[in-house]
Amino acid sequence: MDYSLAVDGAPETIPGGTGVLLLHPSTGETDRIDTDFFKTDTDHFLVISTRTTAREVKQKLEYYDVDETSAEILDTLSVERGYSRRSSDAVHYVGSPDDLDGIIEQTERFLDSHDGKVRISLDSITELAYYAGEEETQEAVGELLELLAEHDAVGLFHLSKEVHPEDVLESYREQFDGVIDLDADGETDVEF
Repeated sequence: MDYSLAVDGAPETIPGGTGVLLLHPSTGETDRIDTDFFKTDTDHFLVISTRTTAREVKQKLEYYDVDETSAEILDTLSVERGYSRRSSDAVHYVGSPDDLDGIIEQTERFLDSHDGKVRISLDSITELAYYAGEEETQEAVGELLELLAEHDAVGLFHLSKEVHPEDVLESYREQFDGVIDLDADGETDVEF
């Protein structure tokens, strides 16, 4: 199954099982790319949020006019920060951003329970590495990419290029089928 990809300079479609790395500056405007990824050719999508709460993700989806009926959110921050939270069919929680097993289990549950064109977004790898460690995070990213391949889904994974050393950035690049490199001016350089 092929998926449309609405990114300047990228192929018009990518096959199911494709993982895309979004490299961005720390202050980069990633919301536009992220929400365009969800709006296009999608039946269901999961936002794995390690940087913002479910409430903030919902606000972003609403602001960019993304169909929230297709969305599920995995909030990794609210429990640890002591925020009020209510699980629902569309919002799930794990205890903290370093609960990599919980994140993988919730992602697998989501992929198992949805058919059609399914996408995930992980925002962000950088936050996971901050909480869980670089090596553990790279392993978890590898497991998430395997899940995409098993379920013929696609994923967009955010990574701040200003935080990690070049050798770490390169090791993440090698895990992915495609890389979107976003600069501070909002221009993209795409490699597939």
